[in-house]
Amino acid sequence: MTDGFLVPGPAATGPLAAVVARVAELAEKLGTSQADVFDVHRLSEASGVPADVVGALLEGRPAGEPDLQARFLQRFSLLRSTRRKPNGRPHTQQEIADGAGMSRQQAGALINGDRRPTMEHCDAIQRFFGVHAGFLTADDADALGGALLRTEQELLQQLAGREREGALAGAPGGDALERLLQDHGVRGIAWRAAQLPTDKHRDKVTEWLDMLLESVKRSES
Repeated sequence: MTDGFLVPGPAATGPLAAVVARVAELAEKLGTSQADVFDVHRLSEASGVPADVVGALLEGRPAGEPDLQARFLQRFSLLRSTRRKPNGRPHTQQEIADGAGMSRQQAGALINGDRRPTMEHCDAIQRFFGVHAGFLTADDADALGGALLRTEQELLQQLAGREREGALAGAPGGDALERLLQDHGVRGIAWRAAQLPTDKHRDKVTEWLDMLLESVKRSES
């Protein structure tokens, strides 16, 4: 590992490996540095997973898995340090409590680890900090996979834009985004999703597609 990124490249295993491979392929097509897309500090901030654990997971090394309470405290602390107020200062306990609809005592107990969070607590805190559902609770590998899915969506949009520019400049006809999605295997998502073991996994596919569709709508408006 060198200065926050992996060299020469990630070697994740299991379900994480598929999204890592797709992101690496897209980065290569775009000429984007692997060090940028797999920067462990950026992925840590996006996923809530500690940077050293991100590095271990991308390298295919076992990283352990904290229990739910430890994971919550770890990621809550990361939120407070990285999602700050416009003036650069962290949110106070009172501000978090007010924004999440709880008492200051409840917020303090959660921050200090004196109280186990409920799903309602997690949802309220995630909304306050503007992060996606599951940020505070997802397993490390799932959280990292979700962050990489969002990276993949961003890279797809960049590549789609390049394809559109090529089509406008006289490249072979046809809808550029349609060709890109077909080449990238998105047409097979429904079939693949049906084979996933749980609704939790299928929800991640749905989340990714929703983000892609919303981004396409914005770019075409």
